[in-house]
Amino acid sequence: MDLDALRTADFSLLDDAVEDWSTMVGDLETLMDAAEKGLRGAANAANWAGYNATVSKEFIGKTSGEFADAHSQASSIHKILRDTRDELKKYKGQLDDAIERGRQRHLTVIGYEGGFTVTTDVPPEGRAKQDQDKKGEITALRDDIQKILDQATESDSSAGKVLNAIADQSKLGFSDVDYADRDEAADALKKADELAKIVKKDPADLTIAEFDRLNAGLKDFGDDPLFAERFAADLGPRKTLEFWTGVTNRYTNSDVFRDRLDQLDDMQRNLGLTLATASQSDSASMTEWKNNVIELGEKRIGSPTGPMGFQVMSNLMRVGDYDDAFLNRYGTALMATERALTDNGSRPNLAWRHGGAAGTTQDLNRIGEDSGADPLTGFLKGLSNSPDAATQFFNQEYVSKDDPNNPFERDSDDENTYKGKVTLSNFQYLFEERDWPEEMDSRGKALHTGQNNLALALEAATTGHPAGELPTVDTPAHNREQTRLFESLVSSISDSPGRLTDNGYMSDSVGQITSEYLPDINRALTDDSDGDTDKLFPVAGSSATLNHRDVTALLLSVGQDPEGYSAVEVANKAYMANLMDYHMNPDLPADARYSKDTQFAIEQLAHGSGEVSGTLAIGRQEAVAGPAKESDGAYDASVAQWKNAISGGIGTGIGVGVTFIASPIGGAVASGAAGTVSSMILESLFQNAQGSALDDAGAVIGEKWESGLDTNAAYTERAAELAAKAHDRTDLQDKSIDERARSAAQDGFRAAGTNTEYMAPHLKTDI
Repeated sequence: MDLDALRTADFSLLDDAVEDWSTMVGDLETLMDAAEKGLRGAANAANWAGYNATVSKEFIGKTSGEFADAHSQASSIHKILRDTRDELKKYKGQLDDAIERGRQRHLTVIGYEGGFTVTTDVPPEGRAKQDQDKKGEITALRDDIQKILDQATESDSSAGKVLNAIADQSKLGFSDVDYADRDEAADALKKADELAKIVKKDPADLTIAEFDRLNAGLKDFGDDPLFAERFAADLGPRKTLEFWTGVTNRYTNSDVFRDRLDQLDDMQRNLGLTLATASQSDSASMTEWKNNVIELGEKRIGSPTGPMGFQVMSNLMRVGDYDDAFLNRYGTALMATERALTDNGSRPNLAWRHGGAAGTTQDLNRIGEDSGADPLTGFLKGLSNSPDAATQFFNQEYVSKDDPNNPFERDSDDENTYKGKVTLSNFQYLFEERDWPEEMDSRGKALHTGQNNLALALEAATTGHPAGELPTVDTPAHNREQTRLFESLVSSISDSPGRLTDNGYMSDSVGQITSEYLPDINRALTDDSDGDTDKLFPVAGSSATLNHRDVTALLLSVGQDPEGYSAVEVANKAYMANLMDYHMNPDLPADARYSKDTQFAIEQLAHGSGEVSGTLAIGRQEAVAGPAKESDGAYDASVAQWKNAISGGIGTGIGVGVTFIASPIGGAVASGAAGTVSSMILESLFQNAQGSALDDAGAVIGEKWESGLDTNAAYTERAAELAAKAHDRTDLQDKSIDERARSAAQDGFRAAGTNTEYMAPHLKTDI
């Protein structure tokens, strides 16, 4: 900064800018609160269905989030401008004071473009001698002024860098940057530059101290948008991949590998989370980074025999929420390489196996026990954190039926059962056809990490929320792409149940998926051709089109795993209780009612719930009495765990908003509040699940089938009783609605046995 620029600076325009941004922050805070409490709150409580549920509600949720991001970004900009203005005013005052001190000592400061000079204030002819006599004072004043100008320059330039970095974060909408002051944002950029220099080094030259410094820095700053973008952009994609390849190779840097082996998992997480944060940036640098890292996917990293770029990068994608557009382009390129290396899936992918002549012997993954040689394993784990990207990926075409090199044939529906080429989606290829690499853990037990991650990614893709979480009132209703994928999943399991029953480790995710499609499943169980029962089992958003036979096969298959069984059974109890609560509400609009006869409606939904539970019970019977030989105690323990997780919450699973849900004392309740009909039913389920394995084992192996039937009926009876009390429906209580619900539930439970005999006899053990 030039001396005269600071000395003559007029801060009035900057003052106006700071004031304007202050006003904007206040206005945005008002809008943010209104959007969150009013718009978003009303949307979550609304009983929306169809287009409004899939599009309008999701749009309102995202809009509300944009207001929050806009407020956060505006607040950061205001603080940065305010801090910079105040600092520049301070430096101007210090400059004026320094010049005045010099004047009092007969020194003058002369500014010019690019610099300044300090001299004595005597006439030119005597100045040389005076300057020499006052050389010490001149030098001291010059140094003081230069220090002030340097500080002002740093303040001004760092503000410019930070403001530009914030502006570059998002081309559309707003970024979620949030800084307390200018220095905090500037420190993030400075730290990124420092740590990027470490990673740019040859991994062989990395010291243990540098490894520790890098690991700590990424942990502290990895979720900072400005830091992450600057770090990744400084580093570049090739250096990123070369770094991880190097530090995970025992021969590249034996000192670091030996002494920090137990911290490589933390480094993988911290680096992966940082890159995930960086990927959300729309800056030109990160756009180039994302393009180039995909281009490096088929290239060897580190050496001509090193791992492929996809193998390295996919292991860094196991954690964090990567940009959806990047994930989709990366996944498309990854599957293209899979096709090339397997001749469209006709043979195993030897290049992505651990060891062997074609594979890599390096352990690129340090989170868990699989080696990371198969990039699909890490990529699918990344998709499990990004639902929208996962949905799009699985619905993409893997190979067309018109491809002359398509190796896949299926029986057609014609009477000649002609085998012809079929088009496969990414889901069908990965779930049904792929030859997954085999690996063993340290105990010699087979690892199935890839297929387990596949199930997690499918969970995210079909439910709309990250795997391992439960739906909330903010979870968007299912859209057509999600329901289409669920339809494919159900059909696939029905066609070949072993795809799930032979891979039980996938059942927890498939069980969670199934639990969130209970309205769609119950619709299929009614065999209602004209759709009248759609109002009995309302669906918010898109509805999956299923048939009774496939649903029966799905429930039987899921029921053969304790976690899968528990996810669906516990959710089924909560769903049944919530639906009874919903249909008994006297204020339910006429166009939302299934029947004017509420008693009939309650009997019908009790029957459907009973059939779901009965079919699951037969699946449980298969596991206990059939080849699986599972301990029945594992089921009871898992039921207890799932009950604690759900806790009677009202999420997207019920298919309606919370508006018509009451508590037993008659007041409206929020999602998950204690005292709801469903929470009380689940509490009973939890209590009965404790320590009942020995007492109730007979119920699931057939000898005491009636015991299981009666237990299920008891929950249904209790739910009807509580719901009637919650809405003060004495008219229904007078008609013994609880007893009628119990009887209907028993009928549904028994119907499961009959339907199983005719629809899925190949899945049932003869006891």
